[in-house]
Amino acid sequence: MRKVCFISALMLVFISNSFSQTSDDTIKIKKVFGGYQFIQNGQKLRMGQLVTIMQPNEQAYKQIKSAQSNKTFADILGVIGGFLIGWPIGTAIGGGDPNWAMAGIGAGLIVVSFPLMSKANKWSIAAIESYNQSLKTGSIQKKPELHLAFKGNSIGLSWSF
Repeated sequence: MRKVCFISALMLVFISNSFSQTSDDTIKIKKVFGGYQFIQNGQKLRMGQLVTIMQPNEQAYKQIKSAQSNKTFADILGVIGGFLIGWPIGTAIGGGDPNWAMAGIGAGLIVVSFPLMSKANKWSIAAIESYNQSLKTGSIQKKPELHLAFKGNSIGLSWSF
């Protein structure tokens, strides 16, 4: 009898400490200079990590993939624009004859990247809100269940997750 009580108590301890999605699994959005930070369980998440996390949720996954595409395109335009601005400035500092038209084109590319980044931020926020909402409703993962199972002449515990 003591063995049965001990095993039952031990099973309850293991079940209560089992991993499942909790409110700590939600992704928090923090506004920072130049955009947003996304934090889950105290860890900052990059866009690629967000895509991986949201893969089980179809709606959030589509939104975060759109955000990722816009962010990538905005980053590419920003880097090219920065190079096109930096080259003439470096030439001017070096004493050469700078091509200010190239700097103007670079500034234009940077200006074009702002709305793309803004759209990426909006899609990211929408995806995170959708993902967090699905955690509250439990649509992504069902909770573990413990059942008493009978088979033939034996009895046991069945744990489904």
